[in-house]
Amino acid sequence: MKHFLIGSATAIMLVLCPSHRAATAQTPSDSAATAGSHNLKEREAKMFSTSAGYERYMGRWSRRLVPGYIEFAGVKNGDRVLDVGTGTGAVAAGIAATMPAAEIVGIDPSEAFISYAKNNVTSGRARFEIGDAQSLNFPDASFDQTTALLVMNFIPDHDKAIREMRRATRPGGVVSACVWDYASGMEMIRTFWDEVVALVPSLEPKHQRNVKFAREGQLGELWRKAGLLKVEEKPLVIEQSFQSFDDYWQPFLGQTGAAGALVGTLSDDQRRELEVRMRKRVLGTRDDGPFVLKARAWCVRGQAS
Repeated sequence: MKHFLIGSATAIMLVLCPSHRAATAQTPSDSAATAGSHNLKEREAKMFSTSAGYERYMGRWSRRLVPGYIEFAGVKNGDRVLDVGTGTGAVAAGIAATMPAAEIVGIDPSEAFISYAKNNVTSGRARFEIGDAQSLNFPDASFDQTTALLVMNFIPDHDKAIREMRRATRPGGVVSACVWDYASGMEMIRTFWDEVVALVPSLEPKHQRNVKFAREGQLGELWRKAGLLKVEEKPLVIEQSFQSFDDYWQPFLGQTGAAGALVGTLSDDQRRELEVRMRKRVLGTRDDGPFVLKARAWCVRGQAS
């Protein structure tokens, strides 16, 4: 399948959404992690509550993915667009900046994200409100396009969400989504979790390769199951540039996002060892300097009927 290179970025989103559990023998590192498991659950619950931290951690990345996603989704100037899981407003901002006649409504369950989007996406054609993808507060056929960038893997009842997205989209309109290829194509995430699991084997169930919709064809299967027509899938590939190891590593220490939540539960010794491992993985034998990683997202679009 052909890949499309559409930009570079300096941050990444990591998610703790395992689909299965693996039985492993515990090591001393495992025991330390087990002791902190309750703390990890608390941190996971708060991991996307700070919008400014999220913007530095992932928002910059999302904005790089937006142009290729909008093009693939087929959003047109003049469309009325519902952006599900709008986060800090990356999709809304991208559409508003390039399509002066489009109208965008962004919804997200996070009050902090909605507040951030309202303050930072200044177009009068974009509005934001708290909302739940599983129960959309809009009449049938309200939108020409419904988008969902990097959110489907977070939604507990994704079947209900896709039915709602289809319902809110007019017949002939388009419902689309993207999810990172956590299984193999997101180098930054795969590298991080490979080293985390090497350090603490009991955390293997948290490895991002276990996230739902992380593999090719899974979103397309969901779209077809929901009755969407003319389903198309495409990978979008982004090349990330990092100026230094700290440019890569510091966002993990901010305890924003799932990886930050995990790092925040490690002991000082574990955190230092993980940093050493990561330096070796991304820099090789160099002390420091710029480097590039690639990341892939699986995207899908389908027509409502």
